[in-house]
Amino acid sequence: MPTADSYLKNYRKLKKIADTMREQQNLDVDQLVKMVDEATVAYKKCQTRIEAVEKALGLES
Repeated sequence: MPTADSYLKNYRKLKKIADTMREQQNLDVDQLVKMVDEATVAYKKCQTRIEAVEKALGLES
């Protein structure tokens, strides 16, 4: 089961990628593809952790 540490690590990775994409005016396509791939993995890990917490709290839909 993912931990709070891994959630924070992945959340920070998502934020860093978003900030980089926002600040860069000319991202090369290879760099962009790599960042999107990393963001997708981080997002899925965050989503899994949120779902686990919702389930533990009885908030699942």
